Amino acid sequence: MAPTEPPVRRNDPELYEVLADQWWEPRGVFAMLHWLATARGALVPPAPRPGAVLVDLGCGAGLLAPHLNGKGYRHVGADLSSSALRQAGQHGVHGVRGDVLAVPLADGCADVVVAGEIFEHVTDLPRAVAEACRLLRPGGLLVLDTLADTALCRWLAIDIAERVPGLAPKGVHDPALLVDRALLVDECARSGVRVALRGIRPSMIDLLNWTFGRRNSVRMLPVATTTVLFQGCGRKEE
Repeated sequence: MAPTEPPVRRNDPELYEVLADQWWEPRGVFAMLHWLATARGALVPPAPRPGAVLVDLGCGAGLLAPHLNGKGYRHVGADLSSSALRQAGQHGVHGVRGDVLAVPLADGCADVVVAGEIFEHVTDLPRAVAEACRLLRPGGLLVLDTLADTALCRWLAIDIAERVPGLAPKGVHDPALLVDRALLVDECARSGVRVALRGIRPSMIDLLNWTFGRRNSVRMLPVATTTVLFQGCGRKEE
């Protein structure tokens, strides 16, 4: 069934309710989120201790969950979408309904905090970063990926991607909220987390094969530039 036309207003949370049946479709409108979840999961090491907790901010329907299998974490997901949290629960995620600007979890509760494709959706980046870092215990790991505030990113991730089915739903991103990389790094450091950034992009060969139905997934590859899509990792000071 073709997805319903999403709301016109950019970055509208209602979009995720309208497109709720698309989360786990490998060739649906959220296909690229599956590819990013694979790349994100690869940055998460095995749990450092029994009972370790991973908090997944903006967890959606739990796309990260399959990539944590066997790593030993209690996977806690925070999201505003009730329908997404219900689906996440079906994949072993312990859902908490809440805004990433005010996460209803205790200070230092997490061994790992994952902020995947969420910082480009918040209206207050410093506060969102502070919340992510607040949840980390000393020595805990922050893993993130997001979109850069550059003209190239606006063109590729919004103007182009929103016209290609599976890369980005129409209206999902607001160009005004794309992430200032220097500000992100500074705000992480302010909260005691020094992050290193690296760019990533889809494999062009995989993307071509995916487009013609010869693959159901696309590998994300590291690149030298962080001007479009990038990952970050950093540990909280002991």
